[in-house]
Amino acid sequence: MSQDEKKDRAATFAARAVELVQSGRAEDGSRALREAASLAPDSPEVKAAFLKIQSEESIHTLQKLCGKFVLEQDEQAGKQALDYLDRSGEVPGNIAKECLELVLQEGKPELKALRDEIVAGLLRESIAAKTTLAQRLLDNTTTAFLQIYGIGDRSANSIAELVLTSSAWSDESKREKCEIGAFQLFLAKLLEVGHESDGRALKGIARLLAADAERLHSIIDEETFDAILCSLDYRQPNEVKSQATLAAAKYIELSGAQGQEYVCRFILSRITKGHSEDLVLAFSAAAAAFPIMPTQAATLFLIEGFVPSLLPLLEKKLNAVKVEQAALNMLSAACIDNSCRAAIKKHCMQWLQRVLNTGKDDRPGLAAVILAKVLDPTMPTGDTGGKDGSDSNSVDNLVPIFKKLLVAPGEANKQSSIEGLAYASIQPAVKEALADDRLFLDRLTDLLKVSQTKPTTVFGALTVIEHVTRYLPTLSEEQKKMNQLKSYANANASKTTDTPNPLEEDAAVSRRCKAVVDAGVVTAFVAIVSNLSPASTAIVVKIMLSLSRTPSLRGTIAQQGGARFLLLRYTAIAGTTDTDKHARHTAAHALARILISVDPALVFPSSGSPPLTSTIRPILSLLTDFQSDIFDGPLNLLPTFEALLALTNLASTPSGEATEVIIRQALPTVEDLLLSNNTMVQRAATELVCNLVASASGIEVFADESPAADRRLHILLALADVEDAQTRKAAGGALATLVGFEGAVKGILKRERGVEILLGLCADEDDEIVHRGLFCVGNLLGMKGSVGEEAKRRVKDGDGERALRNVANGAGDKMIRDLAQEVLRDLGRR
Repeated sequence: MSQDEKKDRAATFAARAVELVQSGRAEDGSRALREAASLAPDSPEVKAAFLKIQSEESIHTLQKLCGKFVLEQDEQAGKQALDYLDRSGEVPGNIAKECLELVLQEGKPELKALRDEIVAGLLRESIAAKTTLAQRLLDNTTTAFLQIYGIGDRSANSIAELVLTSSAWSDESKREKCEIGAFQLFLAKLLEVGHESDGRALKGIARLLAADAERLHSIIDEETFDAILCSLDYRQPNEVKSQATLAAAKYIELSGAQGQEYVCRFILSRITKGHSEDLVLAFSAAAAAFPIMPTQAATLFLIEGFVPSLLPLLEKKLNAVKVEQAALNMLSAACIDNSCRAAIKKHCMQWLQRVLNTGKDDRPGLAAVILAKVLDPTMPTGDTGGKDGSDSNSVDNLVPIFKKLLVAPGEANKQSSIEGLAYASIQPAVKEALADDRLFLDRLTDLLKVSQTKPTTVFGALTVIEHVTRYLPTLSEEQKKMNQLKSYANANASKTTDTPNPLEEDAAVSRRCKAVVDAGVVTAFVAIVSNLSPASTAIVVKIMLSLSRTPSLRGTIAQQGGARFLLLRYTAIAGTTDTDKHARHTAAHALARILISVDPALVFPSSGSPPLTSTIRPILSLLTDFQSDIFDGPLNLLPTFEALLALTNLASTPSGEATEVIIRQALPTVEDLLLSNNTMVQRAATELVCNLVASASGIEVFADESPAADRRLHILLALADVEDAQTRKAAGGALATLVGFEGAVKGILKRERGVEILLGLCADEDDEIVHRGLFCVGNLLGMKGSVGEEAKRRVKDGDGERALRNVANGAGDKMIRDLAQEVLRDLGRR
């Protein structure tokens, strides 16, 4: 390469270096400049570039990018500035202030959205930017507000956050003054625009009311509250409606009777006008009012003549689709109240059926949902309770409609399908029909996976599955007697029965659970785990508890990831409310059930994560949860019993790590449960101990000759003499292991009936227990030294020879007879 070529190439690199530094890519620019200098270090262009870059480097990168964005209207520079804010976080105060002043200047309309994001980013990341805007608001609240509000949605949101951030203000009274001023301006913007499409003013109103309603709610008068209520129009985007609902709810909460009166006047005045647009606004506001103020909304709905006059009004507006849609929304919301449901059932059934049969778009789905809500879900098929005998007058006859809606185009149809099925699936026949329809279950499972970012749809779908898989509660004898007494006292006793529907019996529910598992619902739960809300989590763990009740399904559930899912859910539920505690308890119980029937080491292999030992903490919680005051009603020891079975299985894993953790964390609790009055719990605790003593740590806590070990041995000996054969067998197994150790033998010999109980095992009717007893006595006799001599003496004094001969001569099992003869020989040895 000639010198001239080198100089030309160096000049190109130098120019490129300057461009790169000016665009914020300082490292790339430095690299290009070094390349230029290596080619032609004495080139004037290279020297000029070096001086230029030196001056550029004294300007902060963000400042350069914002300057280029504003002064040259360079979109790429704006994107780089936004990326810098997202990646770099903190910005020096003076730089942030200068950048904010720059970006607040008017620019190209097509760059307004990018400008909005940069302003919001500066106000998010820099306290200096916040104090700068705070001072502007103090100097002239209206001018500063309108300038920022006009930039965009994010900038407007930043105003609400700023006036709530005390650290940005030198004085709290100044902050409060600007907070009130900003709130008034947000209200003015709402009145100016009406119910705006982007909800910008509503977001500010809702945010400020949520944070400081006590101070601000009195500023709202009837006119501004009307504007908020107009924004509840069902045709508005969901974001606008949700912000309007938040603002209305907060205002009604603080204003009390005045806010409720405003709502009633708003609805009645527009219904009185009778114009289509007024009716839409009235019905939309009424629909939103039911969840916010249910008692007052129901009172308004039940005003004499309102519901009967509703149908003629709707008939008059027969072609007004928007009015009909709004009315359906209102009726659906009104179903929250029993009396409103009764009024709808009395006056609106024929109209709802007409909409169901002839309506278009989303309206048939809504009509079907309302019918499902107002009809008695326990009513037998064909018993309509009505006069027209329509097929749609029975809940289970609506199910095919809901199934079709599930695959119909449009999110609203799917939502109607799920909501309707959530009501209909209360009925046993509907549960059975849904479980028998594999195609439906597959579609419902797929819907869960694709709707994981739509919490309402997920919650509704989970509710349907929970109804299908729900077992009837197990009643105590006392509860059964109380139900009988209530039945006798009921004036309509002839209509009641103590016999459950056959479709609600355990065998039927178990079949439905199998159908749900076969459809892969557990796999769907695993797929959506990261997007589950607390409410959805509570339902999912209830479903998992039902599915895991059938032992034959537990392996499949584990294969689909159910055990790991439950462990992760248990860990993720961090709240302290009773609902959170119940959900954690339920997740732990379902996990315990699965671990009873599968090999824990396969589900949680040593090479994987989470480790097997991480399952122990949730299962141990079940051993004491029944004592918690969150569990009302009769004592339910089933979770405790099943937790003990799961721990017994965990204690059998080859590594021994689980055994060590159980002994370290749960031994006192297990010891208490050995003394339980409940035979099943006592048996399960004894079986757990039988597995624990297979480890060195387990032997030590029974055989280290401490007072605690003596106490535990005493309990174990007592359990070897109880009425329940399975408990005796487990206790005998544990003792058979322990009597191989001198400390345990000493403990047994300390007890007056210790040897007698072991000889009693040899005389049991159960061959397995006899075998354990013979093993115990044989180990006693095999002890060396003075302990062995004392043991032999005690066996002889306890008429052990006769007991052993009876076994040797009378046992049906040859192996047991041979063992008895061997023990007899040991007894006869000196």
